[in-house]
Amino acid sequence: MQIDKITLNDLSIFHPEEDQSVFYHLNFTQTNGGREYLRYLLGHPLNSIESIQNTQQTIQHLATILDQWPISPTNGTMMVLEKYFESPIDPYPKIPETFNSFFYQLFHQADFSLTLFTIQHAIDFVKGMNTIAGLINNSETKGQLSSIASRIHHYLDNAIVQEMIVEDKNNMSNATILIYANFIRFRFKKGITELIDLYSKLDAYLSLAKAGEKYRFQFPTFIESKEPFFESDGLYHFMLAKPIDYSIGLSKKENFLFLTGANMAGKSTFIKAVGIAIYLAHLGMGVPASSMQLSFFDGIISNIQVTDNIAKGESFFFNEVQRIKNTIERINDGKKWLILIDELFKGTNQQDAVKCSTIVIEGLRKMQNGLFILSTHLYEIGAPLQQYSNIQFRYFETAVQDDQLRFSYQLKNGVSNDRLGYLILKREGVVGLLDKL
Repeated sequence: MQIDKITLNDLSIFHPEEDQSVFYHLNFTQTNGGREYLRYLLGHPLNSIESIQNTQQTIQHLATILDQWPISPTNGTMMVLEKYFESPIDPYPKIPETFNSFFYQLFHQADFSLTLFTIQHAIDFVKGMNTIAGLINNSETKGQLSSIASRIHHYLDNAIVQEMIVEDKNNMSNATILIYANFIRFRFKKGITELIDLYSKLDAYLSLAKAGEKYRFQFPTFIESKEPFFESDGLYHFMLAKPIDYSIGLSKKENFLFLTGANMAGKSTFIKAVGIAIYLAHLGMGVPASSMQLSFFDGIISNIQVTDNIAKGESFFFNEVQRIKNTIERINDGKKWLILIDELFKGTNQQDAVKCSTIVIEGLRKMQNGLFILSTHLYEIGAPLQQYSNIQFRYFETAVQDDQLRFSYQLKNGVSNDRLGYLILKREGVVGLLDKL
């Protein structure tokens, strides 16, 4: 799946204020490496149904063993091991035995203390990895987990490592400590590095499993299809404290959703909820919905948070036009696309906006390889679009009681004609402040 930086930003997959990002809410990693690999996973959607299903299997299996996952390895253990390889240490005896190990401890106390501390962590590390390999390698394990388990076993299948796995880290002789140190430092650095990398990947996938459990995600069903489609029940924006769920679907027959409603009624939230759900599905994750079926999408492109560019002398409207132009050029390739557009042409006067929006919608709705969700504040263009059978009309209802707005956030059939700008201005006290000037 293709996705650009603008769309990643529009969907808040990553965000300058991290606690507002999807990444932040899915991050349950325990290690620095796991966190970075999770960031990589969230920025690289998968490119086939097969790879998506393999990742689904990985996350599903990890979800079944969350309560069995060992405490070690920890992030601290990994940091100790990585630091050990960078630390200057006086040479160990080539063949450690009782006497030369005793003298090394006596005359190199600082280095011996660091070595002992590291070997204790190394023992915790290989024991933990041995336990994990057993957890993820069984008759039901396939794909990625099977490969990771095989690689872990490859590095643990060493006589000295096997001794470390059964070693009592609190009751080792000086000679044993230095034998393990020689081995780790000079013969097993690659093994440690590879095992840390494997654990980082597991930590990232484990984070996605934990997120799925917390947010009640369900795994979507991908169906091979030449045309793009998706159908979902109970879809919600998982980052909200009290999300509202929606049932929605788009297909070749009805590939365009024309969305209206007052400001703050829920249009942007709905568009982002759809985009995030379909994006997460293409990461191999569960999705925030009670059920979802969909085709594989070749890309998602959005037009949600367009800005001006003062440095280049580009106006808001100019950048809106450029984004629409780029969208048309990109999706005119016969591949399956999801296109999300929020409040088209806000940067020009109403008469221009109506004309430009109508032309764009009438053109886009003819593209059979794309599914479109477009919100607008220009309700008047809804009537002439009723002639097109492939356009769905949905709106978010707003009620007014005692000069107070009431938002149901429920998606309904039809076109809204709510015009509540003045009421919001009055409710927020702006009209009163102006009257006092």
